[in-house]
Amino acid sequence: MTTNGNVSFWYAKDGLPVPRPALAGDMDVDVAIVGAGYTGLWSAYYLAKADPSLRIAVIESRFAGFGASGRNGGWLANTITGGREGYVKSHGRALVGDFQRMLNETVDEVINVAAAEGIDAHIHKGGELLVARNRAQLSRLEAMAKDQLKWPEDDAVRLSGKAMGERIKVAGALGGMYIPHCARIHPARLVRGLARAVESLGVKIHENTLVTEIRAAGNGKGPSAVTERGTVRAAAVLRATEGFTANLAQSHRDWLPMNSSMIVTQPLDSKAWDSIGWQGRETLEDLAHAYVYLQRTDDDRIAIGGRGVPYRYGSRTDMDGATQPATVGALTGILHAMFPAAAGARIEHAWSGVLGVPRDWRATVNFDPATGLGFAGGYVGTGVTATNLAGRTLTDLVLGRKTKATAMPWVNRQVRRWEPEPLRWLAVQGMYAMYHRADEHEKGGRGSTSPIAVIADRISGR
Repeated sequence: MTTNGNVSFWYAKDGLPVPRPALAGDMDVDVAIVGAGYTGLWSAYYLAKADPSLRIAVIESRFAGFGASGRNGGWLANTITGGREGYVKSHGRALVGDFQRMLNETVDEVINVAAAEGIDAHIHKGGELLVARNRAQLSRLEAMAKDQLKWPEDDAVRLSGKAMGERIKVAGALGGMYIPHCARIHPARLVRGLARAVESLGVKIHENTLVTEIRAAGNGKGPSAVTERGTVRAAAVLRATEGFTANLAQSHRDWLPMNSSMIVTQPLDSKAWDSIGWQGRETLEDLAHAYVYLQRTDDDRIAIGGRGVPYRYGSRTDMDGATQPATVGALTGILHAMFPAAAGARIEHAWSGVLGVPRDWRATVNFDPATGLGFAGGYVGTGVTATNLAGRTLTDLVLGRKTKATAMPWVNRQVRRWEPEPLRWLAVQGMYAMYHRADEHEKGGRGSTSPIAVIADRISGR
């Protein structure tokens, strides 16, 4: 029987964590961080390392890793959220090249910190593979390969269908691309280990404490985070709420909470793996418009994710992680089409979560010394690596340090808000309906990208 929800499969073996104490009343600290996912915990980690005298409190509505940090696909990738070209237009090629190199290095930074802190997150740096499975996807792959020639920082390698099959035998694969700057991880083990490391540095984590409002400095008072259990006053308050940002009334339209779903198989036997290959344990993504992303887990399962019901009216956010049967069926069908050898494997767990999507689909790291407020997020599902760089960048901004990180193009950006309802619901539903329609047209043999997908890209603002 398939387990559905219960946060995610990543907690199935070790169980959900024992709750830490909630906030016991009003508190004064130097830095208050709202949200105990990767962004909040990395920020606390580097702040505590930089200045051990700082009093730091992390306030979490449920438990550390309850959100996307404990539910994601386990890709520690070097992706610049929203792509590079927009930043080239606004900041120039050289700076964007530096940004890409910093994200490459951040993959190794996370790996090195995990090793130093004794965090066994099942990390394997096997790189990332993109696969084209029809002629239209192959045409996009060729365009990507040409574009990658302008970005040697990525170290991408174009693969023929034969070369792709020597790594992973994906049914119908016509070609692929390999990017070495990516590692597979176990998301929940990373976030749990990071929370323990943060506490060992003297940071206080208060769970089951819902922040209802974040107030800026003014009228002689500093910024604060207001909760149902008391108010946390600080010199700086950092918001690290990602997909749950819409639950704060003042930020309701800042980021759209996009739903993503996953399933995972039982462990596959050696016969299945002999047929599939995948000895390098690379992460894997196809080039469909409504794409899927996969990993081979440490215990030899296949985990695959993609969009199910992409958005709930009014920016409502999923809590338990339950996934619609139709989504489970769709992901199972894609898995079996890609890997017929996995068709006999039972689907053991299905789950969902929300990720934060800015109106321009680019992540942001902001801090305003005048108000004492900062935030980071909007990773659109590519934040496992970016959260670490964001945490280091917020540390520099809070401490008033001008560094290479604070000069990156995602720092202190202004992003317009999403449209009010029902416009954003109609736009998101229509956008993904078009992406699915475009994928169906392309499966039928179309040799180039469907114009329906081009229209969807314009609607989305990508």
